[in-house]
Amino acid sequence: MLTLTDNAVAVIRDLTQQQEEGAGLRIASDPSSSSLMLSVAPTPQEGDEVIDTEGARLFLDAEAAPLLDDKYLDASIDAGGGVRFALAEQPA
Repeated sequence: MLTLTDNAVAVIRDLTQQQEEGAGLRIASDPSSSSLMLSVAPTPQEGDEVIDTEGARLFLDAEAAPLLDDKYLDASIDAGGGVRFALAEQPA
């Protein structure tokens, strides 16, 4: 299962706190390319896998979930206030 670093938990909570209760970060496959799209969503869509880590909610679509199963998600905020997410393999 996708795991979150402490930084990712904090950033996701910050991004979603202005939304309605239950909002989360949605990760979905992009049908036009081989990439993933991230967006803040008020609720999961039908078929989404929901991961809740210390109040940081992630919604993974059915195609993205298996791709991320053995990964962890990290996040950072740059000097200009922009958010960067990074995926990496979970240690064995």
